[in-house]
Amino acid sequence: MNGPSDQPDVPDLSAGLSREEAIALRESFDPEEQERISHTVAELLDLLGKTHTMAVLSAFAFAEGPLRFSDLETELDVAPNTLSTRLQDLTDAGLLNREAYDEVPPRVEYTPTEKAESLFPVFAHLHHWAIEYDL
Repeated sequence: MNGPSDQPDVPDLSAGLSREEAIALRESFDPEEQERISHTVAELLDLLGKTHTMAVLSAFAFAEGPLRFSDLETELDVAPNTLSTRLQDLTDAGLLNREAYDEVPPRVEYTPTEKAESLFPVFAHLHHWAIEYDL
């Protein structure tokens, strides 16, 4: 990976790059860094493509605070085993923090990490798109 002084200036995620600007940015990285970035994007898309992952992240994007398993299960109408697997996937990927409280009955809350929060503008863009278009 390049040292900090070797990195091109990367605009803020909310900058809304044009296609041409995105291509120029990608091409400004050396081939090794381009490969790392492409691999990371592929991994992210694989994760987001799993059943209900986008719905789970969207719930966090619009939530006012931590969410519990039961909150997500009710809101998303997702089978418990699938929801449990997705929450574990997102936790393992560093997108959610899981906090278990030593209470009876047990209480577990999930909160998005900074990494997940940086994806949340995507959900705003998708919702904006849905206002404009239908499939």
